Amino acid sequence: MLFTIITVTRNNLDGLKRTAQSVKSQSFEGYEWIIIDGASTDGTKELLLSLNALSISEPDNGIYDAMNKGIQRANGFFVIFMNAGDTFADEHTLLNIASYIEEVQETPDFIYGDALEQISIDKTAYKKARPYSKAKTGMFTHHQAMLYRYDKIDDLRYDSSYRIAADYKFTLQYLESCSTVLYAPFPICLFEQGGVSQQNAKQGRTEQFRIREELNTVSPLQNKITSILQAMNLKFRSACPALYWKFKSKN
Repeated sequence: MLFTIITVTRNNLDGLKRTAQSVKSQSFEGYEWIIIDGASTDGTKELLLSLNALSISEPDNGIYDAMNKGIQRANGFFVIFMNAGDTFADEHTLLNIASYIEEVQETPDFIYGDALEQISIDKTAYKKARPYSKAKTGMFTHHQAMLYRYDKIDDLRYDSSYRIAADYKFTLQYLESCSTVLYAPFPICLFEQGGVSQQNAKQGRTEQFRIREELNTVSPLQNKITSILQAMNLKFRSACPALYWKFKSKN
């Protein structure tokens, strides 16, 4: 089995339905789907009974605790996290990744790619990934556009003491053990706006600052500069969205 898709959710029935449709539509069949539900009360439990997925529904300690539960149950060679509301870029995404791995004739420790981002009800924007070497200055693509080799994860887990940016710490720590990284030059996910990280952008920047400080990835001065640039980037996106997306786009 090549892929394990891990979805965490809580009281997001409509979002889970969108994710389910995307997963079920994949033309590549070498995957398993694991759903970790935080004891939803909106009908999610009933939906889980109809899905072809390994699922559990029980209280948890937040998103990252749920992700850790998913890791413990994974059996695939690569793990990708696709939370409720998020979808693959199209029905051939997993096939495209598998084909690209075969094309480059290597089995990488880590794969990352571009993303589509839903910026309005009927409009998406192409968001090209930055080089993974930029990880020390922030996430270089969406977490949903990253794939981790399960055997390289080992006993690494998300640090749930970080409520917003634990995925950033996880990725930084994981990359330290990687010898081969593969960039896939196509969109992997369609990212749904309005998630936890976007709703709490300031807290996310604060947590990323603390993570870089904890892991000693950059100098104190570079850490401060990075945090300032992140805040400026968010203001630029809010003030000039058309120009922002022109800059971020593949084209």
